[in-house]
Amino acid sequence: MFSQKLKNIIRLPFATIAYGTALMLLVMVWKPHFSILSLSALLRIIMTAEVLCAGSIMSIYIGCVHQYNALNSQPDVLKSLYSALQPSSDLEELRYHDGGRLSDQQMALLQYQRENIHYLSEEILRLQECLSKYERSDDGSTPQVDLAHLLAARDQELRALSAEMNQVQSELRLARNLIAERDSEFQRIRTTNNQYIEENERLRAILAEWSARAAKLERALEAEKFSSLELQKKISKLRNQTSESIESHEINI
Repeated sequence: MFSQKLKNIIRLPFATIAYGTALMLLVMVWKPHFSILSLSALLRIIMTAEVLCAGSIMSIYIGCVHQYNALNSQPDVLKSLYSALQPSSDLEELRYHDGGRLSDQQMALLQYQRENIHYLSEEILRLQECLSKYERSDDGSTPQVDLAHLLAARDQELRALSAEMNQVQSELRLARNLIAERDSEFQRIRTTNNQYIEENERLRAILAEWSARAAKLERALEAEKFSSLELQKKISKLRNQTSESIESHEINI
């Protein structure tokens, strides 16, 4: 498809800007090693090359789009019929919501095929009327064989388009089933994630409660240590006073 062809082109200007910025950063870091040109001249050269490359790539992109619009062709049905079951890359598998865009594209293709079938049905009716008119005529030069061949070709094309439309409808149903499975899996993962979040919040609350209890116990332990020290001081003081009184009493005796 046209968009797939331009996918790589549209990324090149951004890559050019990124590489140019990285090169300017390298020049700024390694500026003592550049003695041929000044720092400002090197930066101007890099910026000029960056702008020229990005402008050239954008000109190519605009030219491709203009050329595609000038063609005025019908949508490429045969290349888009099997896009629902094509394997995608790992990064594209994460974007499961792209299935909605895929369904819209295939619905547009189905609408295009219905219009084409309706047009072919009208052509068949018109050719049948012409064939009946020619069969009723007595002119020997009537091209009945050509009309019958054209009618058979139109009928065969109509059958082929009907078969393709049925195949696209089956593939569209399969794509919708895949999208529904992805949605259900996403809902299951979201439910599990919510359960983990609730469990984490509960554990955090328990941890906060135990932290508060530990802080209270530490404060009580500090107070108990302080009171124990005060009590030991009082006991030592009383012992000193008792020993002094005993010594004075013995001296008096």
